[in-house]
Amino acid sequence: MLLDTPICDFGWKAPDFTLKNPNGDAFTMSEHLGEKGLLIMFICNHCPYVKAIASRLSKDTQQLMAEGINVLAVMSNDYQTVDADSPANMLRFAEQHGFSFPYLVDEDQHVGKQYGAVCTPDFFGFNHLGELQYRGRLDDARLQDDSNRVPELVNAMQLIAAIGKGPKQQTASMGCSIKWR
Repeated sequence: MLLDTPICDFGWKAPDFTLKNPNGDAFTMSEHLGEKGLLIMFICNHCPYVKAIASRLSKDTQQLMAEGINVLAVMSNDYQTVDADSPANMLRFAEQHGFSFPYLVDEDQHVGKQYGAVCTPDFFGFNHLGELQYRGRLDDARLQDDSNRVPELVNAMQLIAAIGKGPKQQTASMGCSIKWR
């Protein structure tokens, strides 16, 4: 089912969490909340929307990380039902697309529920205080030709890094619904 993300709830405080990547390494959100902010993305392997933007997502997040903005990705889908989203397939998908950010398994789906994630991809841009400042889309290209795209996520995270506040105008991300148990 195709869903849109809700409007940004400016100032909403990010709940802390610790999740593991498919290799068993633990990552704690609060330890990644850097001076220039943190992007938390809810993505998965099988979603056609995530597949369509995966190479752009990889490039954009590499740029953000090079600028000192931290990035974490969370996979909250029930991979017992959707095998394509299993931890082994997460490793393959991340390698295939050159993801350089931690890609974490939300085994019991509690993080996705705490954050109110609704679809993949779902982007949450936080300032250095852990306050939500962006809940929009990757860019304006969507599933179309991306040659003249506006990189809305990059622009928003750069603004958050510079002044601690995100853009007032944001366009919702859209994608497949998270597969809940």
